[in-house]
Amino acid sequence: MKVLVVGANGQIGKHLITYIGEEEGIRAKAMIRDEKQAEFFKENHAEVVVCDLEDDIPAIVKAAEGCDAIVFTAGSGPHTGKDKTLMIDLDGAVKTIEAAKRAGIKRYVMISSFDTTREAIQEAPESFAPYVVAKHYADEWLRATDLDYTIIHPGALTNDEPTGNVELAETVGRNDVPRADIAKVILATLQNDSTIGKAFQIVKGTEAIEEAIENIT
Repeated sequence: MKVLVVGANGQIGKHLITYIGEEEGIRAKAMIRDEKQAEFFKENHAEVVVCDLEDDIPAIVKAAEGCDAIVFTAGSGPHTGKDKTLMIDLDGAVKTIEAAKRAGIKRYVMISSFDTTREAIQEAPESFAPYVVAKHYADEWLRATDLDYTIIHPGALTNDEPTGNVELAETVGRNDVPRADIAKVILATLQNDSTIGKAFQIVKGTEAIEEAIENIT
């Protein structure tokens, strides 16, 4: 399996590229905006393609050539305005979904926000609400397709060392979770077809990641 990692230069993306590079039977193709970012990915056995998420759908289709799956782990970041949130977290996500359909790629893993329900939008602070809205509609767009999707809703992301253990279910209590553990969850998700058509929240916990993925219902 070859996986196009969208948002590869982000923190979760870099962890994921590293983990895939250590596995047999799966390869990564890192989608980056600037060739200057390429060295890290090549050192970790990943193919590199330069493509901006704000490019059009045909450009993303071309970037995805030869891939069997797409992981969307891009994000506009906490210091950008509503315009970038719209362009990356909503439009960028929708364009990669449409690119997957055009490229004949069935497997798609979305890294979303912890809670993207309508209630979460209403309760979100004004500064955070546009991000939740963007993620809400990106998730809904994905659910409406016939792609083999999985939607991962991580808790508050930290740069703590990975534990390899999580709490994972359709709904869990709010907590934080290391980005490195989310990357491990993505890898396990790609390797387990029982996650297809599922959406789950995930925070730090006591269950081994592989077991939590196996036990998902």
